[in-house]
Amino acid sequence: MTAPLKVASLGGGHGLFATLRAARALDAEITAIVTVADDGGSSGRLRGELGIIPPGDLRMALAALMPDDERGEFWAGILQHRFGGGGAMAGHPVGNLLLAGLCEVLGDPVEALDAIGDRFGVQGRVLPMVPGPLRIEADVTGLEDDPRLSRVIRGQVAVAVTPGQVRRVRLLPPHPEACVDAIDAIMAADVVTLGPGSWFSSVIPHVLVPEQLDALQRTSARRVLILNLAPEPEETGGYSPERHLHVLAAHAEGLAFDDIIVDAATVPPGTEREHLVRATALFGARPHFVDVGVPGSHQHDPLALARGLRAVLAT
Repeated sequence: MTAPLKVASLGGGHGLFATLRAARALDAEITAIVTVADDGGSSGRLRGELGIIPPGDLRMALAALMPDDERGEFWAGILQHRFGGGGAMAGHPVGNLLLAGLCEVLGDPVEALDAIGDRFGVQGRVLPMVPGPLRIEADVTGLEDDPRLSRVIRGQVAVAVTPGQVRRVRLLPPHPEACVDAIDAIMAADVVTLGPGSWFSSVIPHVLVPEQLDALQRTSARRVLILNLAPEPEETGGYSPERHLHVLAAHAEGLAFDDIIVDAATVPPGTEREHLVRATALFGARPHFVDVGVPGSHQHDPLALARGLRAVLAT
């Protein structure tokens, strides 16, 4: 009997959700490795009040890996359900509160995530990128009268909505300790994926943790980068797919990928595709232009992405 493909998927938010659903369709043994810098909404409130790791992106990854049967779909819906009303509970997803409570009781976010996984039969493992909350700091131009001057802004939400141009991001603390289990998963994987997602707040942070970047460089896994379907209006407004690659390379000197998946409809044949193909040389990667988007939207279709991944891994 053939051993299942081991996949470690790095990212956060809706982008990671789509990648995890795609990996599910490959019948893989999955580990989700999730960014932990969110400081907005329910996650921001809970990390501020309790000093815990922000739970929102971790909750979404757990929901993505719930069993596909009726019971799994029910509990995925419960984890994602947000309280209504106008009181202190308003806007908190059930899963955020459950994870926050377990972190407080067990004292370890990895144990808390594993406890939820065991209880609900989650088909894979969800791990934080680092075992504690992080903050993002960015150099941004376009906020001063002199366009050459930059301003430092802090916080994931501030970076995501800034009207300026983000030039570079850093993590605070600057050299965080990696999650040991996440490093082990990267080193043991057959395939490691990064992206899609918010480029500066969900994708690039993964290469800013020194031990994790080192693992990405040393792993024998096939490394696959999945590009976004479109720039995000605030964070990467006006960015071409080529520029996304240049920005990532500037934050992760020496990092290589084997494959880069690009939505064929987003970058049709022509000059832009030619520029993108040249940019993939920054990572020593092969570009693959496949249809992975939901028609008429900027969202990845998990089943289409699974087909794309399957085709790429067969080459």
